[in-house]
Amino acid sequence: MPDPGPSPLQSSLPGAAAHFGAGVPARAADAPSAASVLPGPPSPPTPPSLPGPPSAPLLSPGAAPTSVPVEQPVRANPGVERILLGPTGLGTAGLSLARREHVPVPEGTAAAAEGKPIPGLYHHPIPEPDPGRVDEVSRRIKAWALDEVELYPEEWEGEFDGFSVGRYMVACHPDAPSVDHLMIATRLMVAENAVDDCYCEDHGGSPIGLGGRLLLAHTALDPLHAPKEYAPQWAESLHADAPRRSYRSAMEYFLQLSTPSQADRFRHDMARLHMGYLAEAAWAETDYVPEVWEYLAMRQFNNFRPCPTITDTVGGYELPVDLHAQPAMQRVIALASNATTIVNDLYSYTKELALPGKHLNLPVVLAEREGLSERDAYLKAVEVHNDLMHTFEAEAAELAAACPAPNVLRFLRGVAVWVDGNHYWHQTNTYRYSLPDFW
Repeated sequence: MPDPGPSPLQSSLPGAAAHFGAGVPARAADAPSAASVLPGPPSPPTPPSLPGPPSAPLLSPGAAPTSVPVEQPVRANPGVERILLGPTGLGTAGLSLARREHVPVPEGTAAAAEGKPIPGLYHHPIPEPDPGRVDEVSRRIKAWALDEVELYPEEWEGEFDGFSVGRYMVACHPDAPSVDHLMIATRLMVAENAVDDCYCEDHGGSPIGLGGRLLLAHTALDPLHAPKEYAPQWAESLHADAPRRSYRSAMEYFLQLSTPSQADRFRHDMARLHMGYLAEAAWAETDYVPEVWEYLAMRQFNNFRPCPTITDTVGGYELPVDLHAQPAMQRVIALASNATTIVNDLYSYTKELALPGKHLNLPVVLAEREGLSERDAYLKAVEVHNDLMHTFEAEAAELAAACPAPNVLRFLRGVAVWVDGNHYWHQTNTYRYSLPDFW
């Protein structure tokens, strides 16, 4: 498979966006084509005409969310060219909507970093994350884990350091306006992994009783509204274990920089995640290997979606709820989240094979349900990932063309860059992952 090149928007998406939002002016004559949004030539794109402010401003805490004007005359917008080209500066090369014919990959980028990408896996290399930010995020997250939430005992320290969450989050959010914004995503990522490890998997997790544990932990994100007699008991329960302590604290920080609609969106996506955990746990209790489509349905919920869904909060702006909720945008987010989760299945394959019992992942399900060898099942899982990625890029491009509002374009860029940063982390985290010998 030819090298797809460094991270673009990433784009090229079919007809899902043709009817994107009655309230958003996006006439075919006014909207740029997908080719003009993500072409090959190095020259900058011609600025299209579109309504709204010249850029997607950053939101300070408590500021009113950015909205797209309704039924206003379409006028020239001198800021669109800058928006399509994306931000500039260290670590932001992957945020441009304009695909360049050749983007050199300098020393120190993911292409030269430790860890080899899976052969044949469609992905985009990214610049090495800003080392200053990586160091600062890593320092802060460890202090938070140890001092604020008492996340792990001393014997787990090497595992925590090996997770390299600072490098992960800086790679996924190069447009974050500050380290404080990066820390929003980093705390939530660590908290989500604490719940997964301690409730579901590696560190004492079990499918037995999982529903009750997840429900109580979810109230740290979506608070209980109870009579005063019982409220203190609930509040005290939020400090009962590391997962609940980390959820409670991470959510408190998130609420300081998010809008109410962003917080509600995140809670909803975390409920999806917990439902996916429960489906996988139910199959584990009955030793059921799902059909491939059933497994993919479970993975659409038990996946990375809560991470890219907050890309605007971490970026310091807001994609308004009426745009985020549009079916075309929801499909793009789902496709991106599904693709990133299959990346996890592929890179963690050998790690999971070494665990006791049968651990479900896409290659395992393909092997059992379609009668494939381990190697053929793994290679078919690569094809499934590539299909999801191509569809995501195609539909993201069509959505960008149909609704070229600045905050829509920036959000699509953010999700695409999150996808690339997620792959970068999996590829380079040789502490956690190694590839099977199938080539």
